[in-house]
Amino acid sequence: MTGFARSQGANALAEWTWEVKSVNGKSLDVRFRLPGGCEALEPAGRAALAARFRRGNFQVGLSLRHLAEPEIHLNRAALDGVLELVTRLRGEGIAADPPRLDGLLQVRGVIEAQERQLSEEEQAALEKTLLASLEAAFDDLAAARAGEGAKLVALAENHLAEIERLQAAAAELAATQPEALRERLRQQVSELLETATSLDGDRLYQEAALLATKADIREELDRLAAHVEAARSLLASGEAVGRKLDFLCQEFNREANTLCSKAQDVALTRIGLDLKSAIEQLREQVQNLE
Repeated sequence: MTGFARSQGANALAEWTWEVKSVNGKSLDVRFRLPGGCEALEPAGRAALAARFRRGNFQVGLSLRHLAEPEIHLNRAALDGVLELVTRLRGEGIAADPPRLDGLLQVRGVIEAQERQLSEEEQAALEKTLLASLEAAFDDLAAARAGEGAKLVALAENHLAEIERLQAAAAELAATQPEALRERLRQQVSELLETATSLDGDRLYQEAALLATKADIREELDRLAAHVEAARSLLASGEAVGRKLDFLCQEFNREANTLCSKAQDVALTRIGLDLKSAIEQLREQVQNLE
């Protein structure tokens, strides 16, 4: 399922923003984008995500700005280089006033501001706070995905109702199919008897019985009904059932294909094709479910 969540925060050490995005996926795939020095957050972040989600492609990103006052350092090598240049210019006869301290400090590279390194205690406290903020983002994302999942379940229920309706319509036609098949066989046998000089009556009876058996779709209809019941039980379980439902759609499709191959009239064939369409629509929805 798709989703997005953001979690922001700040304290005396830093301010940050977590962003978590998810799209559909058959398995759990997670990618982290963390600033330098925050690599230790990834293992705990992955574990927290895996505790909440089973499927999907996730992208987790952190923007972090440290608030600690920078440390000011004198680049002695740069300062010595400037003083050496002034001395050399004077030696070459170039008049120049003695360098002033404020002027020297304004030369690029002489004064360097470096981000203050956090102590071990400060770093540990910041990482703990950042992980708590990340887990809040995961909770928001889980809530958003749950809302989307409820809508997908409702759509899947509608498709199951359509499959059930088509299964019932096929059952009604199947009840009349044996008589229609017998009538067609009578006509065919009658035509054969008019043109053939000799026919084996027993063999004709065996062939007729075989054709009737092959045209019987009651088993397929019973399995379709069982699959509908199983799908509804999975949807009602509240668990991560996307993969199971995806597999069940394959079983639905197998029965619909067999029904089409056994159909002895156009009406039943049409129902079989409508079944395949409804099953495909169901499959598209359950692939989005976790």
